[in-house]
Amino acid sequence: MSRHNKRRSKLRKRMTVFGGGTVAVAAVVATVNVASAGQVSTTPSVASKADHAVFVQGNELAGNTIHVFRRGDDGKLTAAGKYATGGKGGDQVDAPTDSLASQGSLVYDDRSGRLLAVNAGSGTLTSFAVQGQKMTDRQTVPTGGDFPAAITVSGDLAYVMNAGGAGSVQGFRITSTGLKPLSGSYRSLGLENETVPLFSSSPGQVAFTPDGRNLVVTTKSANTIEVFPIGRDGRPARAPVVNKSAGKVPFAIAFDKSGRMLVAEAAESTVSTYKVRHDGALKAVQKPLANGQDTLCWLERAGDFFYGGNTGNSTVTGYRMDARGRLALTNEAGIAAAPSGKSQGVIDLAVAADRFVYVQNATSGTVDGFRVGRNGALIKITTVTGLPAFAESGMEGITAV
Repeated sequence: MSRHNKRRSKLRKRMTVFGGGTVAVAAVVATVNVASAGQVSTTPSVASKADHAVFVQGNELAGNTIHVFRRGDDGKLTAAGKYATGGKGGDQVDAPTDSLASQGSLVYDDRSGRLLAVNAGSGTLTSFAVQGQKMTDRQTVPTGGDFPAAITVSGDLAYVMNAGGAGSVQGFRITSTGLKPLSGSYRSLGLENETVPLFSSSPGQVAFTPDGRNLVVTTKSANTIEVFPIGRDGRPARAPVVNKSAGKVPFAIAFDKSGRMLVAEAAESTVSTYKVRHDGALKAVQKPLANGQDTLCWLERAGDFFYGGNTGNSTVTGYRMDARGRLALTNEAGIAAAPSGKSQGVIDLAVAADRFVYVQNATSGTVDGFRVGRNGALIKITTVTGLPAFAESGMEGITAV
């Protein structure tokens, strides 16, 4: 079977498992208003943008790399180098477009100035010191589990989510000399995966709540959102508070300005909103909101807007949160930017300064850059090509500085 046919076969499997349907994209693209959208106002910064960058994880099986791009004042990207992580990329079983089947596999920590990347194929986590588009002081440490797929940071704490086997979270301290394992912080997720997990049964993301008091993990096949209260010593509770997901196949996590948690659900391309209580219990404050698209898996905040990646039909959906915390689509079509032939296999997203959104297109091996319009529409400003396109594996993980 050719690689093209393998991709199509894998994508059909995702549609079956996640319950996605076919969407007539062409019929609604005309309703997307992008031409006249104004730029979102932002607070002027006195700092130069010469050192700003976008980092893309190649996730190559033979040797994982980070592709670095200079981000100009206008949001456009220019290639600025490639760095080996010292570990190997990975590919989950039957993953149709997203080899790691997760959000948050590449994270920049502004506090320490370090970039953190998972090496799913070798069970390690790599950190770099970042100076503009240059990366130094590479350090690679074991994650204590199989197939690490996501990272989250709060203060000087970093937690990695291992997706393989029983699944687990493991904590680290971020120090001036790199990552130090936090003894006694390992917690099992109680899953039943192989060492390399099936994409639909692996956990989707790990995330700290904005106050740092809880560590949240989404579990796709179990349809649960598991919350570990974090103690003063940085260690999780012995067992998580297990909350039933309001929608099917919870995947990505984002938070609004008030700390409410939004969870993207892949099965019916919905987003649910929760209040996270200090004890780890969740209170649903808005039922699943459908976007009319296919297989929503990624979700990122850009100021008052949120953007979700729909891998099933390669579109990006825009959402707006009002002052009362109610989420709505930015337009009836559910598409914030018209799709294109070079934007196939939409997966992970990154946001810079709430003004620019960068979208990974796994099948095309490209990254699109957009400016955020005043009404939430996305205006394309750049496309970079030549990144590792999905075949047996492909790039996954993107972050912006």
